[in-house]
Amino acid sequence: MLPANTAKLADLRRQIEGIERVHARARTALPFHVPEIDAKLPGGGLALGALHEVAGGAAGAVDGAAAAAFVAGVAARTGGKVLWCHTTSDLFPPALQQSGLADDQVFFFKPRDEVSLLKGFEEALRHGGLTAVVGELSGLTTVDSQRLQLAAEQKGTMAIALRRWRKAVDAREFGLPTAAFTRWRVTELNSRKLPVRGVGTGRWMLELMRCRGGQENTDFEVDACNGKGFIRLSAEVADRAAEAQPWKRRAVG
Repeated sequence: MLPANTAKLADLRRQIEGIERVHARARTALPFHVPEIDAKLPGGGLALGALHEVAGGAAGAVDGAAAAAFVAGVAARTGGKVLWCHTTSDLFPPALQQSGLADDQVFFFKPRDEVSLLKGFEEALRHGGLTAVVGELSGLTTVDSQRLQLAAEQKGTMAIALRRWRKAVDAREFGLPTAAFTRWRVTELNSRKLPVRGVGTGRWMLELMRCRGGQENTDFEVDACNGKGFIRLSAEVADRAAEAQPWKRRAVG
């Protein structure tokens, strides 16, 4: 074989190896440790090295409180440093801490507009020193999402686009195609009552609207993130599931 052809073949092999490493990173998953949810996701969890979209339902499409808490829990459980990009002034770090995202784990980037935010979002993903990057966005084009997805793949960093709008009606844009691996909607439900007086446990309707290679259009009633970023099926739902399968209780006994 001619030396030139040998060099080309070696270069091609390096490119293929690089592509394989990228896809291996993309297949690595962060489980929720809720079997009913993980079973719907390829790899048994949220893909690392991938872009995910999250938005609030109902009034949460504007205030983003439940969606932000859900995102904070996911980001916290990636285990490393997190960058949170936002242009609004209503971000409340103590609320993120309640979902497990400690103040020594997260950095904040507040640019002047979403154009600058997108640039910072992408650059942070390419940096490689972060386990997750969150970007609060009202708009996300297909091309921009593809750039974010590619940047996330290159370093194995989880990218989360937290979608927020000025008016709830603008949330219709959430149905437009993007390159995101998953798309979630988080809607606040009435809190679960405690056996004593006090603030009840927060509850969400968690909808998996899109999932590449998984089972989409499914929803789950869950308790809000605890102090370590974990969610769980609401007690009422878990009890109903147990009642529907009494043979499992007998087998345990």
